[in-house]
Amino acid sequence: MGASPVRWWSERRERRKLTSLRGNPDGTMSLKDHLYDLRHRLGLALLIIAVGAIFGWFWWAWRIFGLPSLGDIVIAPYCGIPVAQRLTQGGQGCQLLQTQPFEIFMIRLKVGAGAGMALTAPLWLYQVWRFIAPGLYAKERKFALIFVGCASVLFVAGATLAFYVVPQGLSVLVGFGDEKFITALTAGDYISFVMALLLIFGVSFELPLIVVMLNQVGAVSYAKLCKWRRGIVFTLFVFAAIATPGVDPISMIALAIALTLLFELAIQLARVHDKRAARRRREEGLDELSDEEAAPFDYTPASIEEPETDSVVSKEPHRVRYDDAT
Repeated sequence: MGASPVRWWSERRERRKLTSLRGNPDGTMSLKDHLYDLRHRLGLALLIIAVGAIFGWFWWAWRIFGLPSLGDIVIAPYCGIPVAQRLTQGGQGCQLLQTQPFEIFMIRLKVGAGAGMALTAPLWLYQVWRFIAPGLYAKERKFALIFVGCASVLFVAGATLAFYVVPQGLSVLVGFGDEKFITALTAGDYISFVMALLLIFGVSFELPLIVVMLNQVGAVSYAKLCKWRRGIVFTLFVFAAIATPGVDPISMIALAIALTLLFELAIQLARVHDKRAARRRREEGLDELSDEEAAPFDYTPASIEEPETDSVVSKEPHRVRYDDAT
């Protein structure tokens, strides 16, 4: 027979205490509790993503509070093409071409799911964080929060830049045909092109953050980055030419220039970090030590206080219920 609701709720409260930093500051959990917490967090994350996808599906045609609908936002770069070079039907403005049955249905579902995941990212990423955080120290949690926050901002900045680059890139591409060609983009190819460009720009903007992280852990220094500056800038331009899905020079140059500026910002951050690290070493006297001299660290072990016998509460042995796994 299944457990009663009261018993199930009490066991659920105990598992929540194990995953909270206040109830379990050292993050000690058994393998069974880890699996239960993983199942719980994944279930909540998938539920949040599903709700976001449903909202994105309806947002495709909705204009919420006077804002443009998701369909208008997605098709806006295509509408940036000059009217004389774009296929129109009966003066209906800019429209994409459907060439397969249910193509629009799949596009609306895919774009709605992507938009829903982006809008609900703080919620389902929080569930991932709640699963990882109990196993981290306070300093590691602070570093992870800073990294995730900066990575999210950089990804959004890259996707926003790509969204504004797409109209200019399309205008350049369709301009090669002069007035002898007319553009009628299929919905599937156009949406795939736009989403690939957004993803590539967003992920590429994470590269300078990786440089900063390598400098923070001591893998690369400011002197090495300055020495490698020309080679890295050349590599960024080559990467931008290869990574962008289109062949237009606008998106390539925009991505390369943005990555170069971000890389220069990463170098300056590395410069500040190395100066602080050198100042700290001088204050501690580490630079004046010879290679054969021990560092002035305090190696005296701290004493451990024995727990009082009266405060120890004996617990009854917990009987394993194998039906919990089902």
